[in-house]
Amino acid sequence: MSILEEFLPAYLEEIVGDRFGRYSKYIIQDRAIPDVRDGLKPVQRRVLYAMYDSGNTPDKPYRKSAKTVGDVMGNYHPHGDSSIYDGMVRMAQPWKMGHTLIDGHGNWGSLDDDPPAAMRYTEARLSEIAMELLRDIEKRTVLFKDNFDNSTKEPVVLPARYPNLLVNGVSGISAGFATEIPPHNLREIIDACTAMIDKPDITIEELMTIVKGPDFPTSGIIMGEEGIRDAYRTGKGRIYIRSKTAIEDLRGGRQQIVITEIPYQVVKSRLVTSIENIRLEKKVEGIAEVRDESGRNGLRIVIELKKEADAQGILAYLLKKTDLQVTYNFNMVAIVNKAPRQLGIREILEAYIEHQKEVVTFRSQYELEKAEDRAHVLEGLVKALNILDEVIATIKASKNRQDAQNNLVEKFHFSDRQADAILVLQLYRLTNLEITTLEKELKDVEKTIAYLRGILGSLKKLLGVIKDEMGEIRKKYGIDRRSSIQGEVEELKVNLEVLVTPEDVLVTLSNEGYLKRTSKLSFTRSGGELENTGLKEGDYLRYLLDVNTIESLLIFTKRGQYYLLPVHQIPEYKWKENGTAIVNVIPIAKEDRIVSVIPLKSFDDPGKSLVFVTRKGQVKRTELKEYMTNRSNGIVACKVGENDDVIHVQLSDNTKEILLVTKLGMSIRFREEEVNPMGRAAAGVRGIQLREDDEVVSAEWIYGDEGEVLVVTDLGYAKRSLVVDYPIQGRGGKGIITFEFKEGKRVKPNGSALIRSFIVKMDYVITAVMSHGEKAKFSTETAPLEDRKSQGKPLIPVTKTDTILELLRFPQS
Repeated sequence: MSILEEFLPAYLEEIVGDRFGRYSKYIIQDRAIPDVRDGLKPVQRRVLYAMYDSGNTPDKPYRKSAKTVGDVMGNYHPHGDSSIYDGMVRMAQPWKMGHTLIDGHGNWGSLDDDPPAAMRYTEARLSEIAMELLRDIEKRTVLFKDNFDNSTKEPVVLPARYPNLLVNGVSGISAGFATEIPPHNLREIIDACTAMIDKPDITIEELMTIVKGPDFPTSGIIMGEEGIRDAYRTGKGRIYIRSKTAIEDLRGGRQQIVITEIPYQVVKSRLVTSIENIRLEKKVEGIAEVRDESGRNGLRIVIELKKEADAQGILAYLLKKTDLQVTYNFNMVAIVNKAPRQLGIREILEAYIEHQKEVVTFRSQYELEKAEDRAHVLEGLVKALNILDEVIATIKASKNRQDAQNNLVEKFHFSDRQADAILVLQLYRLTNLEITTLEKELKDVEKTIAYLRGILGSLKKLLGVIKDEMGEIRKKYGIDRRSSIQGEVEELKVNLEVLVTPEDVLVTLSNEGYLKRTSKLSFTRSGGELENTGLKEGDYLRYLLDVNTIESLLIFTKRGQYYLLPVHQIPEYKWKENGTAIVNVIPIAKEDRIVSVIPLKSFDDPGKSLVFVTRKGQVKRTELKEYMTNRSNGIVACKVGENDDVIHVQLSDNTKEILLVTKLGMSIRFREEEVNPMGRAAAGVRGIQLREDDEVVSAEWIYGDEGEVLVVTDLGYAKRSLVVDYPIQGRGGKGIITFEFKEGKRVKPNGSALIRSFIVKMDYVITAVMSHGEKAKFSTETAPLEDRKSQGKPLIPVTKTDTILELLRFPQS
């Protein structure tokens, strides 16, 4: 037979599937997921049993951890010593376990995540409460199985006389499953168990009046009653754990934040480092010093603040940005009948009570057998002492021990067991006192037998024993609740003032998209003139905003996108520097163009709206709060039709009138309230009905009939007309004429299109930007005051080859 003929063909996916399936089964059942009955993973169970088996109990001296690890590895757990020692270490750390199962002596690590000393240095013994997990194990209460090499036996599960799974919690990750069960209060869990025994159909709501929620060894404040309820119902739920903090006053008007409890499983040293990094990187203004003052008196972290710092604001920021507050996700998975299951609290307690029924039943059966055997022996001894002379004569007449036993059985009808007991009876037991003692012991044993038969014959009595024994454990080991519970999850709001020092600054944006933030000091030192600002050749200033660093800018583009840009995130430059391209700050598309920049302090203003006007005459009004966002990329602000663009966005209080002016000299004035509020992504409604070759060039907001309307043409002609001459009309009409263009071959033209309109109440300066790069300034009062239909007068010198690109008014607000 050739070598090839010895192999069978196989598919890779079948082989991998089979092997991984076996591996997964092993990881789930025998490594990472605890048993629902005793709440222990296999390595923990083996460590505890090995210590118990070798007499390493609380009443004996400590023993080297290495000896225990060796026993476990050699007898029960054929894996690396580090995995066994890690399991031991966790069971000895009081900040991880609700009740430690191992009483450790030496360096067993710390809350700062310091590693424990090597196992050759540390010593350990079982803790007193661990004995309650192992109690009655020698009384056939649980099944034993062969160990890995069939050289000895190990328990499949421990008797676990209290619900350890919930009391100590567990976390683990296996193939396809993970588990995260938090520690609970021993008294509450035992009370819940008792309540469930008394009322098997108890509801989650009733259980939650007993078990308020988890109880972490590191204390802390638990928030989210709804999350606890979800977890207890389904096995999955989310809560928030917050540190216990206090703000203390110091001398000189200063304050400090003192932390005395931190969330479960948070490493204290890393938490202190993260707070110190916030101080060093100046992410928050006002932290002077961070100190870890923890010691023998308990945990204490002190955050000393600068004078006049906002203590509440800084605390809110730290809770949000560090592990002073963390989320905890319940995922209550345990092994039930050799399979992993996600369980609510009722299912866990039901499984535990069923386990205890078995444990107490098996123990009672074992003790009954022992008691019946002892009663049988005592009956024989009492009977023998009543016919003592005949028994002695029979024994004396016998040839040897076996003959004596046979003769006793044959002559007096003793059983072999009784005959054997008579033969080993010591002579002093023949006294009157000893005879009375034997009779008393027999009566006591008969009472015990009756008691045990009562337990085995009545479920009510059996459950009563379970309740009584758990009650004793509750009384002996119960401790007060450590974690406090808050029903509602408190939302953390961090004021920008905490993160940023408020400062009045100037923000400029040029036509070519160069953006900068400049301090008022730099502006003043550079001469305090707008013309001195840094610009590339051929570029010009489009926006100049006087804002504060705690404000934000809403930036709108012609394609209907918007961006939220906090002022403090705009790069700072000197007044004479060009700044940075805006694409380095916000991801605006190349083909898009900014049409409006609106400074904003808050979105929480119910009386404010954003009004959009497009080139094709569409108008849209949307409540400001709809634009609240934390995203830095572009968001749809307004739906824009094909061949249309947004030309203006205005922050409004919804009480004014809108004046739309078109390129061909038409205008319409209508009340803002005629435009009903719409959703953020809506397209709007018609503001003005346009001729085919017309478009809207300007939108102005009017407050009453005071003031004038200034319009400027592409050839530099301008004029003012009274606002009162523009009557309020219905939205969507054709409007009225606001400027008359000259027509005819012999007439000097006054322009072919309007560039822009302005509302004038007080005199101000307008800058005209020409296509050849020159700039021309004029005062609004130099524009003639004429009729609405008049033809205007030349105000800006425009050559035959030049045109006006843009008209700007500074400062903008």
